[in-house]
Amino acid sequence: MRMTSSTIRTRWSPKPDTATPQHRRAAKAAAAVAAGALALSLSACGSSDEGSGGSTGDTDDTTNNVTLPKLDGTSLEVAAVWSGTEQANFKKVLQEFEKRTGAKVTFVPAQDPIINFIGSKVAGGQPPDIAMLPQPGAIKQAVDKGWAKELGSEAVKELGENYSQGWQDIGKVSGKPYGVYYKAANKSLIWYNNQVFENAGASEPETWPDLLNTAQTVFDSGVTPFSIGGAEGWTLTDWFENVYLSQAGPEKYDQLAKHEIKWTDPSVKDALTTLAQVWGKPDWIAGGASGALQTDFPASVTQVFTGGDQPKAAMVAAGDFAQVNIPSSMKIGTDAKVFPFPAVGDNGPVVSGGDAAVILQDSKGSQALATWLASPDAASIQAKLGGYLSPNKNVPNSDYPNAVQQKIAKALIDAGDDFRFDMSDQAPQAFGGTPGKGEWKILQDFLKNPKDIAGTQAKLEAEAAAAYGN
Repeated sequence: MRMTSSTIRTRWSPKPDTATPQHRRAAKAAAAVAAGALALSLSACGSSDEGSGGSTGDTDDTTNNVTLPKLDGTSLEVAAVWSGTEQANFKKVLQEFEKRTGAKVTFVPAQDPIINFIGSKVAGGQPPDIAMLPQPGAIKQAVDKGWAKELGSEAVKELGENYSQGWQDIGKVSGKPYGVYYKAANKSLIWYNNQVFENAGASEPETWPDLLNTAQTVFDSGVTPFSIGGAEGWTLTDWFENVYLSQAGPEKYDQLAKHEIKWTDPSVKDALTTLAQVWGKPDWIAGGASGALQTDFPASVTQVFTGGDQPKAAMVAAGDFAQVNIPSSMKIGTDAKVFPFPAVGDNGPVVSGGDAAVILQDSKGSQALATWLASPDAASIQAKLGGYLSPNKNVPNSDYPNAVQQKIAKALIDAGDDFRFDMSDQAPQAFGGTPGKGEWKILQDFLKNPKDIAGTQAKLEAEAAAAYGN
């Protein structure tokens, strides 16, 4: 089914809750989810190193909405885990800052988890001036360890002018501003190869049973339904969070995110049981479980959109940032399409993530760079290049290079304060953000053996209790 304005419908009406601002996420943004064009950010998980579904838009036509100091002779370092196209595009944003201020900015490639990378740099006495941290939990950890420095008045002014209160609040620790959420992501999307769907006679599903029926239809046509980048555990947490948010609801989601309920709760059993309806069918997964566990995120996207009408898989659950991994030969919105993660319960999920600039060395230069990243001028540069989404409400929607991204961006801004942040990104790093450990590793094991629901719950609870300390 082609995406048209008639396919847009409200998907989420959250119940009131009493969560703190940092944990108030609902999904008022749902109106655009249904067009398959919604994208709420942050992504700790948006790194990529191949392909480009975006534009090479003109970034020279930049406006000047922010006042920056002259910084001739100043050298700054910015660390992030971004690679490939994403890194190259961000460097263009830094180059404009250099042009306006006279400063010299060096991009420092970091390893994941970046908080460990930062820790080693701090221990060596050479922390970068700014780090792009993908998790609220990582920001809190940096503050608790005394690494992070509070944002100055100019950066706070830009945040107040350009961001909804919800996005400002996620960057705060104990009520003080530390993070500028420069990049956002909607992680409640499924991208698909339109030719495969047309050949199979498959349509975009709206509910979980619909998704299972669509998968069977695609399988019967001779194409494996799903591609899963299981080599990177965060992709599996995204699957779980979408199912859990829709099935258990926002109040339970917030409680589990804060470990106020245990992972042995029946709601977790229900979500794992639902996941097993897909993960328990190896023929539905490209390469089976073992193949998925050897597939990284970029490859999980690319293999859906290569191979003509016989790709390795028909669809992949991935955030809006997956666009940079879609080959340029596949036109987004025509060849490569997207639909919202189907509703498991009464409402479809909207899970977001993002990356925040956090100052580690306080100086006139680092404060100016944080101010720059909070401005619409900076975000507009990367918006024009594609594969990027900003929570900055003053970025012109027309700066996004195609209709799909424009709808995604509008949905994010229209959501205001109502969104729910990636659960694993809210967790302590040891549980929710470390390769080969915690939730990432346990869900990888569950992908291999989706029958072991009780054992998986017990392991998740043991690791969570140790990480949260309760």
